[in-house]
Amino acid sequence: MVKAKRPVKSQRGVQSAEVALGLLRVLVDAGKSMMLRDLAASARMPAAKAHRYLVSLAREGLVEQESTGGRYDLGPYALDLALACLARLDHVRVASGALEELCQRVDETVVLAVWGNQGPVFVRWEEAPHPVATNVRVGSVVPVLSSASGRIFAAFLAPEMVNPFIDQELKRSTRSARAGDLGSRTQIDAMLAEVRRARLASVSGDLLTGVNAISAPVFDHRGRVVLAITAIGDARRFDASPQGKVARVLRETAESVSRRIGYRDDRANPAQGIAA
Repeated sequence: MVKAKRPVKSQRGVQSAEVALGLLRVLVDAGKSMMLRDLAASARMPAAKAHRYLVSLAREGLVEQESTGGRYDLGPYALDLALACLARLDHVRVASGALEELCQRVDETVVLAVWGNQGPVFVRWEEAPHPVATNVRVGSVVPVLSSASGRIFAAFLAPEMVNPFIDQELKRSTRSARAGDLGSRTQIDAMLAEVRRARLASVSGDLLTGVNAISAPVFDHRGRVVLAITAIGDARRFDASPQGKVARVLRETAESVSRRIGYRDDRANPAQGIAA
């Protein structure tokens, strides 16, 4: 899982700054405005002490107090800081930092895919000690219907972005498209609905004979799908079931990366997103 960097415990800091930031953290975690007494209780300090810190934070625009009701919430400068952090995030870089650990935990090859002009494209590749026999690598564009990564984007991107690719693949013969049993829009819609529900997509030999894959979505701070993290392996040993270990660890990693780049479940509509 991706972990945010923390200051080294042995380093000396400014206690008053840590106390003030503790109050901000309470407001962030609460996700709503709070009364002074509740804010102080959550920060485990007397209300009078919390009030003094809040006055200083308000002067700097980090918190603000409602004119009616007196509840405290994050201020305009806190928003500026958040936007500045988001602007500095590189989704691929953050997710790439999780790939090596994911590869070790599942003992399978793992890859990152983004949505490109021609569809899903692999941008990072972490190979397991037992490499899988495949002709796809970094830079490879994969189909929407017959790849696990493609199904993730098809499920969570806006329909106007993915429908042309789905229609194009449906026009091909079922054999050449290798879309498994997905021969109609009804079947495709049912599959995509299940992907949205489980937040996982899997294929068993649909794209490459003898190769299984399972993929999970990564969302940004706007709730848009920006990456698919996918594990692939030899079908003779690779468990692509949604209840298996690979699926569990993959979902944990994708959720961790999503949180790292600003995603919160209560802020987003996971049914539709737009890739950046």
